Amino acid sequence: MIKARINQLDVEVPEGTSILDAARQVHVKIPTLCKHRDLLPTAACGICIVRNKGGNKLIRACCTPLEEGMEITTHDSDIVDVRRATLELILSNHPQACLTCGRNGECELQTLAADFNISMETIKRYVKDVPPDRSTNCIVLDFTKCIKCGRCIQVCQEMQNVWALSFLDRGINTRMAPAGDITLAESPCVKCGQCSAHCPTGAIVEKDETATVWSALRDEDKICVVQIAPSVRVTVGEAFGLPPGTNLTKKLYSALRRLGFKAVFDTNFAADVTIVEEASEFVERFAHKRGPLPLITSCCPSWTDHMEKRHYDFIDNFSTAKSPQQMLGVLAKTYYAQKAGVDPSKLFMVSIMPCTAKKYELSRTEEMHASGFADVDVVLTTRELARMLKQSGIEFLALPDAEPDSILGSYSGAGTIFGATGGVMEAAVRTAYHYATGKKLKNVELTAVRGLAGVKEGEIDINGAKVRVAVAHGLANVEQVLERVREARKAGKETPYHFIEVMACPGGCIGGGGQPYGVDNERRMKRIAGLYQDDRDRTVRYSHENPEVVQVYRDFLGKPLSGKAHELLHTRYTARPLYKR
Repeated sequence: MIKARINQLDVEVPEGTSILDAARQVHVKIPTLCKHRDLLPTAACGICIVRNKGGNKLIRACCTPLEEGMEITTHDSDIVDVRRATLELILSNHPQACLTCGRNGECELQTLAADFNISMETIKRYVKDVPPDRSTNCIVLDFTKCIKCGRCIQVCQEMQNVWALSFLDRGINTRMAPAGDITLAESPCVKCGQCSAHCPTGAIVEKDETATVWSALRDEDKICVVQIAPSVRVTVGEAFGLPPGTNLTKKLYSALRRLGFKAVFDTNFAADVTIVEEASEFVERFAHKRGPLPLITSCCPSWTDHMEKRHYDFIDNFSTAKSPQQMLGVLAKTYYAQKAGVDPSKLFMVSIMPCTAKKYELSRTEEMHASGFADVDVVLTTRELARMLKQSGIEFLALPDAEPDSILGSYSGAGTIFGATGGVMEAAVRTAYHYATGKKLKNVELTAVRGLAGVKEGEIDINGAKVRVAVAHGLANVEQVLERVREARKAGKETPYHFIEVMACPGGCIGGGGQPYGVDNERRMKRIAGLYQDDRDRTVRYSHENPEVVQVYRDFLGKPLSGKAHELLHTRYTARPLYKR
């Protein structure tokens, strides 16, 4: 342990703790633009400078460990003047477009400029006129707003191992861009949006489609219906000042009806359907030897995109089950349309998702039109929904609770934990155990796959057979799992895992690229806790016991993996190698 003083306050922290983190222990906030709690320090912005008594220079708090006996001053007139000058330099290379920026009111640079009372230009502005990159149709890069903090690059290269972004040029011309100066769509980008979740400014934002949804809601020829993803219910409240993990499911149902949606569905219902299909696939492969192992989950569109580009040797291992979003879309435009007696061509399905990649998913393959129409018409992120609610004049938090529409609305506890890393695996094991044994799994909580470890492993006994499972979240972590499988294949050994879950975003969908800003592990754990609590509160905790799921199979789909289920609920994958091997 290290003992020191910060602003005359005694502090004791483990050796190696940065001055920035040590200051937080005594409730001193040192401003920074480049440092994020998820990321290693780069000392790129220079805002976090502090003074050590007796030192002859200012030091950067984010990357300097606190040492025994240090006496740190974090704020004095000279330090504040240097910080203000640094901010003025950054602003001189930044457009004055706050009112039309997607981060207006939620921009870290804007907040610091206000904190330091920067009310006039003191340095001549130099901003290159570079058009935004909108090539992916889901993420927008506005290079003029980049402050060169390097967060997005560190996230893309190290956290996700995607390497779509890098720094180009030097000096004042340094800029963030896809390597090779190509468009983002031409790069290895998997549209996960973690770059936008970690960007401090409006340099990387989701493509806003709220205007499209407003237009549809006002169109009398359209029947607008909506679905909400598992994780959205425990994150949207953050946009309204509530603590992370606050469950607003029933208020969301009420708010969406107030916005004008004719039917409000819940993606959790389709998560239950996904589990019924995926668990059936697993039993077919594990118990009946009808297909290769391990089976790998396919709910995350960023992961499927990454797999097709870099791990296409695992295509045969991928579950062909569509994501819950797509399953609910096709069931709405087939089963629901029939039951409600409405023209499916008039149904306009909007998905509220935690993820920018869900926007990309709508055009992934022709199976996304299995109903004969676009199964899902528009995807809004959690952030976009929050903007719509604020525009609408609805007092969201004061609304009465409401229920979803029947047929595609009820869900089990297994369906709701889809939003957390390990949740898909846990839900699948509950149902797969029943399908394999005919019995109910008594201990429904599979704690081995919970938590934020990058790779989690577990073993489940199913009728004496040991099922080995692995869960990886954050794309960089999946490499070690897949390499273990490849090594076993080469050696002619049994696969080390029978079932693998992968989510592209750290924490799973609760940490998705379209969620409210400010994510870190503390916030992720609070969001996850909200989903686990929802699971515990449900009367039904097994997907296959959801009465509406049972009804859909009885009335419409037949049985899991039936011909109709494959036609509507399954997809296929195509190798799209980035580089020739």
